[in-house]
Amino acid sequence: MSLPPPPPPAAGDPVTPEDSLGSVTPEDWATGPPLQAQPLLRQEAKGKEEEGEETGVQGAWGKGTAEQRRRGWGEAAEAAAAEEGQVDAGGAAGSASPAGAAGGGREGWRRLLAWLRRRQPQCCPCAAPLPRSAAHCCHGGTKMAALAYNLGKREINHYFSVRSAKVLALVAVLLLAVCHLASRRYRGNDSCEYLLSSGRFLGEKVWQPHSCMMHKYKISEAKNCLVDKHIAFIGDSRIRQLFYSFVKIINPQFKEEGNKHENIPFEDKIASIKVDFLWHPEVNGSMKQCIKVWTEDSVAKPHVIVAGAATWSIKIHNGSNEALSQYKMNITSIAPLLEKLAKTSDVYWVLQDPVYEDLLSENRKMITNEKIDAYNEAAVSILNSSTRNSKSHVKVFSVSKLIAQETIMESLDGLHLPESSRETSAMILMNVYCNKILKPVDGSCCQPRPPLTLIQKLAACFFTLSIVGYLIFYIIHRNAHRKNKPCTDLESGEEKKNIINPPVSPLEIFLQSFCKLGLIMAYFYMCDRANLFMKENKFYTHSTFFIPIIYILVLGVFYNENTKETKVLNREQTDEWKGWMQLVILIYHISGASTFLPVYMHIRVLVAAYLFQTGYGHFSYFWVKGDFGIHRVCQVLFRLNFLVVVLCIVMDRPYQFYYFVPLVTVWFMVIYVTLALWPQITQKKANGNCLWHFGLLLKLAFLLLCICFLAYSQTSLMFRNVPKTSAPSFPDFPDCQINKKGAFEKIFSLWPLSKCFELKGNVYEWWFRWRLDRYVVFHGMLFAFIYLALQKRQILSEGKGEPLFSSKISNFLLFISVVSFLTYSIWASSCKNKAQCNELHPSVSVVQILAFILIRNIPGYARSVYSSFFAWFGKISLELFICQYHIWLAADTRGILVLIPGNPMLNIIVSTFIFVCVAHEISQITNDLAQIIIPKDNSSLLKRLACIAAFFCGLLILSSIQDKSRH
Repeated sequence: MSLPPPPPPAAGDPVTPEDSLGSVTPEDWATGPPLQAQPLLRQEAKGKEEEGEETGVQGAWGKGTAEQRRRGWGEAAEAAAAEEGQVDAGGAAGSASPAGAAGGGREGWRRLLAWLRRRQPQCCPCAAPLPRSAAHCCHGGTKMAALAYNLGKREINHYFSVRSAKVLALVAVLLLAVCHLASRRYRGNDSCEYLLSSGRFLGEKVWQPHSCMMHKYKISEAKNCLVDKHIAFIGDSRIRQLFYSFVKIINPQFKEEGNKHENIPFEDKIASIKVDFLWHPEVNGSMKQCIKVWTEDSVAKPHVIVAGAATWSIKIHNGSNEALSQYKMNITSIAPLLEKLAKTSDVYWVLQDPVYEDLLSENRKMITNEKIDAYNEAAVSILNSSTRNSKSHVKVFSVSKLIAQETIMESLDGLHLPESSRETSAMILMNVYCNKILKPVDGSCCQPRPPLTLIQKLAACFFTLSIVGYLIFYIIHRNAHRKNKPCTDLESGEEKKNIINPPVSPLEIFLQSFCKLGLIMAYFYMCDRANLFMKENKFYTHSTFFIPIIYILVLGVFYNENTKETKVLNREQTDEWKGWMQLVILIYHISGASTFLPVYMHIRVLVAAYLFQTGYGHFSYFWVKGDFGIHRVCQVLFRLNFLVVVLCIVMDRPYQFYYFVPLVTVWFMVIYVTLALWPQITQKKANGNCLWHFGLLLKLAFLLLCICFLAYSQTSLMFRNVPKTSAPSFPDFPDCQINKKGAFEKIFSLWPLSKCFELKGNVYEWWFRWRLDRYVVFHGMLFAFIYLALQKRQILSEGKGEPLFSSKISNFLLFISVVSFLTYSIWASSCKNKAQCNELHPSVSVVQILAFILIRNIPGYARSVYSSFFAWFGKISLELFICQYHIWLAADTRGILVLIPGNPMLNIIVSTFIFVCVAHEISQITNDLAQIIIPKDNSSLLKRLACIAAFFCGLLILSSIQDKSRH
């Protein structure tokens, strides 16, 4: 998959060689190395690396104001250019500026390489970023390789920045949208036609229709759809096979027995479902009479009619041409009757499947694929021309022919299909009829676009007004800028003094942010609601999961840098941790690896590790800073929930649907309340009196007691259609429900909390998610307390290159950590089912988390480096996790978004590129809006909070109105 380049050094990172290169003059090359390359050939005398001083050019990667990020070039670039002489006396930009890179980059490369070839190898001091093995004596080859690498990376950063990547992503989205619109106008917009006529196998048994997703119906769903319905199958032995497979979806115990050459009835009296098979192996007068009876007004018509026959005609008449002519005449007479029935019922004509001629018995040798194709062509041409309308109402079921082409070799007699193929065809019939009735999330075939709700319409109006408002603001600002543009004095030839541009107003940032957010939300809606782009089912193989894992691991190891500090779980390290975990989770989701239990259990640990960081990070902040102000709380809540709230409105999804955000939000509030309640105990207060440490431990013990009470107060469960030996796990057993309300359900079923934490009318999903990782946040808080206490007493050695403890203790802890890590992995790989593993997971997940932390931090060299590649993704991990629901995956994570059909690899590359760019842009929008909506002034903040409260009250009222209208 396609991934963006690694981020640049943040403020305070060591200077890199490419940051010090400036423009080059021809005279420099004649006398020796270019002045701009000399910093690479000598040690930095000022010690900038040790001091963490930022002198390099950040470009579009750098930090800065929102306006600087919009321009894609921070002010640090101009300051560095002035300091290093990157702008000559004439004012022309050097090669480090965006303008100068295009003009002098290639020529500078050529001259630098030519000088290095002429240069004799000699011993010289090395630049700091070069490897330690070359620090004593840098020869020409080493210098040349270092300069080539650094200049090459610099050229890439100039020509392909984050800003240019986002522009490219926008162009790609527009082109793809136009192509898909044109394709739908040309090929039609009916996904039912694709379901009935085209598709392919994923692996051996999973059928993937073209452009849409097929839902696998369970018994309860099938009965719910077909209640009070009558379905009729008319035809030969192949239609009888399809009948049996269809009935087994409703009743798996139904047996294939009785006389095969007679009518076979089936009835489910409880659900009032009637399914009949009518034996008419030839298209003749007998079949016509049966169909004609249904066309009479006084007779009850079946709701679904499935018909088809041909092989008996070929067999009885020995494949003669006269039989084919008679078949055409008979189907011509039947076609108007089928067309009349199709006006009130769903009528499907099943084309004949191919045969495996080598396995056919002697009395069936005349049934050849050539004859079958001729009969199919006759049926299609007659049925399509049987009506004067532009389109026939009789639907041709031709997809079974494609299925048979892949599986007919497994047939026992060469004529009848294997059971797996029949089941696929029956499931397709179920999807064609039931998807528009039940509207399953992962059954996008035959589903119309959902109508816009009132809230969605209001959101569309708001974003439209934001776009119009920003355009008006931009036009006014541009006209004012033109009037104030400096003019050139023609007499003196000098330009008048520039007028300083006024700072960007909060209103402009607000309008611009919502303008961009509106366009992004339109893309979200197109991907997962408007049926513009295609969707496909997931299909897991070991290669689809482990190969991308190896790929990102190599990239992560390749892009590594020195950390600014070497403390345990420093900022770069935690960003790196979040980054690689998020990438692994994304690969897990898109590959459908949840079906492989060992992978599932390890991913559960990664989710727990996120929550562990939540406990560790927020506890450390409150404990060290002692900042319990409302501004901090609002900033965190806004940062966590802004995107989710917008998506709940635009995509018409409940808050609990994005389960991870409610989880971390609730745990943040738990941490805050635990530490903010009287008495407020901070590190500063505890340093003055050690008894305060005991008080904090009492608080943590009380928190653990509350967690245990909530977890075990709600254990009375009632299962439906689930073995009693199975442990309660709502997502794995959707038919289970809590029989007796416990404290947990009583709390979160109260209004308005129920509006946030209910999913499908209950809190069981929220209960499962909370219970699965109920202890790990507490473990994170406890770890932070112990670590900060040890750090304060200077028990830890956190210097650069130093082991965390003494050699013996460090080696012992490393050994224990490695053994614990491997033991957990072995246990997770040996689990028998998800329910048993989920029961033990809350208590044992912390073992692997702590083992990883110790392995990562005990060696001094491990703490001194981090992967900038993973850290870049870690900074936008929240946006990546949320955005994947709709613009990388599809059908609310049940499928895969298909932007480029027919090429899965290219589709993943393009969709991933757009997905990452969108997540990065949303992260910047959230940060910009947080500064405006959550001001530091308490009086202003209280006014904003009142407005936000009013907004959510209105949202709750509109949501209640919508729910009543739906019911």
